[in-house]
Amino acid sequence: MKRMLVLVLGFIVASAAWAQVKVVYHLNEGIAQAARALPNIRNHLTADPTVKIVVVTHGPGIDFLLDGAVSPKGQPFSGDIADLVARGVEFRVCNNTLQNRNISKDKVAMEAQIVPSGVAEVARLQAKDGFVYLRP
Repeated sequence: MKRMLVLVLGFIVASAAWAQVKVVYHLNEGIAQAARALPNIRNHLTADPTVKIVVVTHGPGIDFLLDGAVSPKGQPFSGDIADLVARGVEFRVCNNTLQNRNISKDKVAMEAQIVPSGVAEVARLQAKDGFVYLRP
């Protein structure tokens, strides 16, 4: 019985060590925060290519995911977004923000998914799906 318990515990520890890391990046401050976050996300993927990353945006944090958005250096965000999506990153935009700011859904980058609430999405990912929270 004791030996069986040791084997089961060993299996649980080994399984946890192999579990995929899941991270939610929370962006709600605008263009400058996005300009800082996207290189961090690229570096994160380079360090751990198996990481699952979801970027959740609300408030001014959605701005870099709107058509024509450019970085503080004048570079379009669209190329960075497409590159990160190709690497498995998901982008989510708060519908409450779109409604409150009277922004049409067709102005949101096609790679982004619209969710009912950015705040609720961050909470759900952490509480129900085991995501680690990062706010660059």
